[in-house]
Amino acid sequence: MSMQWDLAGIYPGFSDLSFKEDMERVAHFLDLLEKFNPECYQKKEEAAEKYLMLLADYKNIFSKLMAYTYLKASDNSRDEEAFKVYESLEKTSSRLTEPQVRFRRWLSSSKNSTSLSNKTELLKEHSFYLTREIDKSRYLLSDKEEAIAAELKRTGSAAWSKLQQKLTSTLPVKVELDGQEKILPLPEVRNLAYSKDGKARENGYKAELEAYKIIEEPVAAALNGIKGEVITLCNKRGFTNPLEETLFNSRMEMKTLQSMHEAIVDFLPEYQNYYRFKAALLGKKESLPFYDLYAPMGKADIRFSLDEAKNFILEKISAFSPEMGNLYKKAFDENWIDSDPKNGKSGGAFCYSIKPMEESRILLNFNGSFTDMTTMAHELGHAYHAYCLKSEGILNSDYPLPLAETASIFSETVVCNAALEASPGDEAFTILENRISEAGQYIVEIYSRFIFEENLFRMRKESVLSVNDLNALMSNAQQQVYGDSMHKDYNHPYMWLVKPHYYEAEENYYNFPYAFGLLFALGLYNLSLEKGSAFLEDYKKLLRVSGQSTISEAAKSIGININSVDFWKSSLDLIKKDIQKFIHLAGSQ
Repeated sequence: MSMQWDLAGIYPGFSDLSFKEDMERVAHFLDLLEKFNPECYQKKEEAAEKYLMLLADYKNIFSKLMAYTYLKASDNSRDEEAFKVYESLEKTSSRLTEPQVRFRRWLSSSKNSTSLSNKTELLKEHSFYLTREIDKSRYLLSDKEEAIAAELKRTGSAAWSKLQQKLTSTLPVKVELDGQEKILPLPEVRNLAYSKDGKARENGYKAELEAYKIIEEPVAAALNGIKGEVITLCNKRGFTNPLEETLFNSRMEMKTLQSMHEAIVDFLPEYQNYYRFKAALLGKKESLPFYDLYAPMGKADIRFSLDEAKNFILEKISAFSPEMGNLYKKAFDENWIDSDPKNGKSGGAFCYSIKPMEESRILLNFNGSFTDMTTMAHELGHAYHAYCLKSEGILNSDYPLPLAETASIFSETVVCNAALEASPGDEAFTILENRISEAGQYIVEIYSRFIFEENLFRMRKESVLSVNDLNALMSNAQQQVYGDSMHKDYNHPYMWLVKPHYYEAEENYYNFPYAFGLLFALGLYNLSLEKGSAFLEDYKKLLRVSGQSTISEAAKSIGININSVDFWKSSLDLIKKDIQKFIHLAGSQ
């Protein structure tokens, strides 16, 4: 069995009349937005309302067009038509910059900007959006500079990003498996990290690193180009550095990030001890090579067919929340999911929300491991977040990146805990180790990527970085967080090349949101144990307000203080208990 997503339900094809008509409608609304002048209205509230309605109409159509095009390109990186249309849409969207800048300037200069949001029901509904527009006006370039920057991004960072995606998604990897040389797509080779066969893990790791040498120079050029653009625009806008800009865009306080990282740094020795213990179980000397970090442990070989994964998730999620279960069932029944790895398909997994349709599409590279099953639950959690926003307009549905991982990791946690409780000793040991390893990616590995990006921006301000420079930065960052628990000769210096997050100029530091998502979700799970079924309404409320509040305000709405180090430590304590239980169970294996 395989799952193939239904893209025809979005549009039958690029040549279909409905797609062409929506392309024309987007152009029409952009024409109206470009001609829109708030100064022409006698009443300021009428001007603001007209702008919001035009912008919402444009975004509803554009987001559907972009969703279809992005999904087609993700399914097949050799789909030249999809990439051409994608580029055309990017060019079209750059026209929005001038009217947005014009409106922000008008709004921020208005003497009544503070009270404007209370004038009508529509403006009250969009009060947070209007406030954010005023905040963003503080970092505006001139109208012409903004327009030029938007246009140049299309042939700058956006083009570099597409190059990295194409090179990594089409890279053939020669790997020896079971005594035979095979040529496999990169995602399939990277999945060998979860193989029970130690030799397969090692061969996959070595083949992966060797294959990167074929594309390392152009991908390094892409990274340098993107980060150079980010630094230039960041400085021009008046931000101290890209991290400050990222936190502003994330609606997150520096205090929150510092508190979370303080808790993580204090917790690193716990993970280092765990990795050394795992090394001993695998017969290694004191430290783990990178290719064994995620090696499955225990005698149990937990595998899932697609049907089994689907049924397991539906059963466990429905027991926790019937509403979540119904949404997940809809995703399966209405073909929102594409499951199988294939050459040319994007690696990893993602969920793409299509707001105008109140639907999502989920890309997986499913091979039947326990991790593949929990990844499916993770991506379905994203779809539930979108579902909770269904009563909100499109301008009130854009939530910040750190909260973007909350619902997904919460869903994954529910499913994993249910699996752990229902499993016998040998399977429980395997699941527990899997969960600790996965959490290690978010806590330890993600923190190393944060350190790498901090140093990358610092050095990129001075000069272009070579492949050797980038490899050294990544190796040093890994050494800093793993210490002597990772074998010094077998780290992963090319992590900068394969992780797509580094190649999104609008989403810098897309690493700490994963740590935030995990630890915040664990905090929520603690809350669910305390409150029982009453928690479900709080949870929905949190997700519903995520598009119209800062992260701190959203957390406070259900009684959580995310600026407290103690909150983050309480979440990490759950992982510490897992590690202690794992070490205890290891004696019976």
